[in-house]
Formats: sequence, structure tokens, C-alpha cells
Amino acid sequence: MPILMDVQKQDLPIGVLSDAQVEAFRLEPSAGFPNNPRLPALIYRGAFRLPGQSCLTHASRHLRAADEHAANELAARTIEKTFARHRWSSGWRDGVYDYHHFHSTAHEVLGCYWGRATLQLGGPFGPSLGFARGDVLVLPACTAHKLVAASEDFCVIGAYERGRSYDMQLGDPAHHLASERRAREVPLPEFDPVYGDGGPLLLAWRMGMESHLQS
Repeated sequence: MPILMDVQKQDLPIGVLSDAQVEAFRLEPSAGFPNNPRLPALIYRGAFRLPGQSCLTHASRHLRAADEHAANELAARTIEKTFARHRWSSGWRDGVYDYHHFHSTAHEVLGCYWGRATLQLGGPFGPSLGFARGDVLVLPACTAHKLVAASEDFCVIGAYERGRSYDMQLGDPAHHLASERRAREVPLPEFDPVYGDGGPLLLAWRMGMESHLQS
């Protein structure tokens, strides 16, 4: 489901684009994974303008490698600073686990700063989506996700709303109800991780809460 945004360009952090394409995924419980029927997962396609991977022109292979490392570092820092500015912290740099998992105690954001991948949301029967440089994925607490395939250079920034500590759950049915209870106790974010108080996340999740209460 596409979401329209109204973002003021003058308020954007450096590197953030105002015309990202935002899509929401509402995920019901499935195959032992509770997911979060109240709050949709959101992907922002093209949220960041990052240094290019193919703009290396030096003749020396050593210099090309150095330029690539510098561009990689700058891209990662751009995303990290934006997330931290909006109080999504306790971050890390890595790939994504290649098995279904979720966190019941925190909302998570992933920002791709290098390479590309295919991720699956919601468990083994959930949708798969492309995830590339400059894209951002916001996962409400209890949303299952896994890596399906990736380029060798695929790297992401991970962070958590207000730096909350996070658990690791693998879809054990015995933990389903306890995971749901913990997820309901996680407060809504103060800010969108990319666009702050002018982004689509807050509206989408408030609408999701209202719709869930009315159903």
C-alpha cells in the first residue's frame, strides 16, 4: 500500500531525499510468527542520496579500494547520524540473518548503505521485497524478517527506537503469547527515523492503531 508524504525539504538532514517511495505491509500472525497486525512494516525506497559505488576513476587498484572504503564509510555515517538525530540508536553495521527472526521488545530500523538484497517479511509465507542502497525498512516489534539473497557487498545499519534493548525470537509457538504481550508494551516512536516529526511512520502507525481498535 503506497503512502503519500508531505516533507519540507528545508528541514531534511544532509543526504535525505524528500521523494522516497514509501510502501506499507500489514502482516498478520503466520506459521508461529506473531508479527504486528496493529502496525505495518514500512519500506522507504530511495530515502538517502549516498556516494556512488561506480564513480572510481583512479588507475591504481589500491587507490580505487581506498576510495571505495571512504565512500562506504561516508554512506554508513550519513544513515547513522540521521537515525541518531531522530532517537533511533544502539546501532550496528552488518548484514541480515538468513533465517526468520524477530524482536519483541523494540521497533527496529534497517538502512542499506551498500549493495542490495532480497528480504522476506512475516515468516515463510510472507512477502519478499528488494532492498538496495539508500533504502530504509522499519519493522515494528514482533515483525519476522530474514535475508533471502544478497550481493557480496550488502551492508546495513540497524538501530532501535530510543535505543531500546532487543531480544531474539525465532518463532517458537510456546513463546508466541509472551512475545505479543511484550510488543504491546513497546511505545510508539517519538520520531520517524528518516524524516523526524514530518515523516510517514507516525501517521501510518497511528492509523494502524485506530484501525485495529475499530476492527
